[in-house]
Amino acid sequence: MHIMTKFLIGANILIATTFAWRFQFLPKQIPLFYSKPWGEPQIADVWYILLLPIFMNLMFFVNNQISNRFFSTQTVIRNIFAFSNGILIVGFMGVFFKILFLVT
Repeated sequence: MHIMTKFLIGANILIATTFAWRFQFLPKQIPLFYSKPWGEPQIADVWYILLLPIFMNLMFFVNNQISNRFFSTQTVIRNIFAFSNGILIVGFMGVFFKILFLVT
């Protein structure tokens, strides 16, 4: 199994564990859409926070498919995709934890 896949599995376990641990303290609605104007437009139901790990996994697998299909023989580009997957995982985890611990 590839190291980035193990990293993704570890991130998913960490996100699921933290979400389960903090779930009882979450309000019914959380500020999630920070790109929208301040106030009510930023508020979303609590289950919307689960879109972050879903998008993280989706983008990871899309990057892997592109890397495997189009750049299977080019080591440098495959390494760039692996590095971008690492940044993607760390970034999504950071946003998830920041929002989770901000509202609880």
